[in-house]
Formats: sequence, C-alpha cells, structure tokens
Amino acid sequence: MQRLAQKVALVTGGASGLGQAIAQRLASEGASVVITDVDRSAGTATAAAAGLSFMEQDVCDEQRWTQVVGEIEQRLGRLNILVNNAGILGPMNAVSPEDTPVDLWRRIFAVNVEGVFLGCRAAIPAMRRAGDGSIINISSIAGLRASPHATAYGASKAAVRQLTKSVAQHCAERKLNIRCNSVHPGDVRTPLWDKAAEELARVRQVPVEVIIEEGRTDSPMGEFTLPEDIAAVVAFLASDEARHITGTKMIVDGGTVNCESYRKPARGAAGQSR
Repeated sequence: MQRLAQKVALVTGGASGLGQAIAQRLASEGASVVITDVDRSAGTATAAAAGLSFMEQDVCDEQRWTQVVGEIEQRLGRLNILVNNAGILGPMNAVSPEDTPVDLWRRIFAVNVEGVFLGCRAAIPAMRRAGDGSIINISSIAGLRASPHATAYGASKAAVRQLTKSVAQHCAERKLNIRCNSVHPGDVRTPLWDKAAEELARVRQVPVEVIIEEGRTDSPMGEFTLPEDIAAVVAFLASDEARHITGTKMIVDGGTVNCESYRKPARGAAGQSR
C-alpha cells in the first residue's frame, strides 16, 4: 500500500529503535522521510541503509527546530507528518518521588515534553502551508498509570498526552486540517529498553533475565510489543484513513493498561518504548 504517497514526514529520534522502525514503515508506505537525531553517526548510517534523509537535531534546541522544518520545506516542498519520537528515560537508580534529583527531572522534561512542544509549534505553520498535517506524539503507558519506579519519565509522558489533546483542539477549532494524536507503547524490546533493563538488574541485584521476563509477562498477551506494531499504528494515524481521528490516545501494549483485572505492579523498564 502507498497510503502516504506524496507525503513528507519528519521522525525525531529516528537513528535507532522505535524511531527507525517508524521511519522505515512510513517510507514503505510512500512517504518521503527525514529522520533527525543527536547521534550523527547512527543517524547517517540508518538513513543511508534505508534510503532516508538525515539531519542532526537536538529537540531541545528551539532555533534548530526552525532550521529543520525550514530546510525540509525548501528541499521537499512541504511537511505533512511529524512524529515526535525522541525521548529519554534517565538512570534507573534515582527514580522514586523521594530521590529523583531536580536536575534529572528538568532534563527529562526538557527532552520529553519541551522537545515535543517545540516540534508541534514548529510543525503547525508548515502544515498549514501544506494544506494538511498529522502530528503523532509518542508517549507511553507510563503516562497513563502510576510510575513510582520512573517518576520523572511517567510524569513527562503524561504531559505529552495532555499537550496532544490541546494541540488537537487548537487545530480543530481553527479548521486547519491538522490532526494530533498520541501513541502509548508498553514494553518494546529496543536497544534503549535493553540498556534500561541491564541497569535495573544491577540496581536490584538480579540477573537481567529476570527483568526481561518481567517485561515480557507484564501484558496479558505474554509477549513484548514489537517496534513494527507501533510503526503500523503511526502509519495509520499519519494516513488519510484516520482523517477524522484527532486528540485520541492509541495504546499498544498487549492489554496491560486496559485489562484491569490482569494488571500487575510495574517492575520492568518503565514501559520504555525506545
């Protein structure tokens, strides 16, 4: 299917993991895809291997957002799709409401919330010029349930959900033909998830296999969500098939959040998706 033919997409944090899977899926559906990342080496390699374009970007840099969107419009003529995927989890040894350092709290919010806000703000005028747009903000199930094991991360992802609804209503009320939705992954096995699991295992002094098994069985379906599962939902929300869907949250977690009777205390890597 070429549902996204003639569309131009920007995926932040696209050098690896979930962002890479999303970018590749959008490209396979016909979109011209630009990925951005702070990791120039990985971003360049991923773009070259997948036939994508790469631009180095720190999503916390306000001026850089203006430059990135402007260059995309200049090179490709428009911007139709923005996937705000870039995000960080932070260390696993200082995560509770009692011992989270304020500098860590601010750093996580700078990337996970302020970076998303800056992306939405930069994309809306460009999408208005293009005549249509779809903004997809990658949140987490950690933003939908208590996350004392990752206090700052969970709070930041909850903020992304609220911001998504505000952006959606703003655009809808003004009839801009720009939609905004959030996607909430559960445990997705990516390099960042594995790194968090290894760190958590050291903190808890257990084998990493214990953390992996907890993450795998946290959902009723008893398996990890795949990056491709998230990418498929993003592609749908980016397409005209979702033309009347805005302000909603799409939970992709194997039933962890919605199957209330099954839910167990979160012990894994905080529903970290990237």
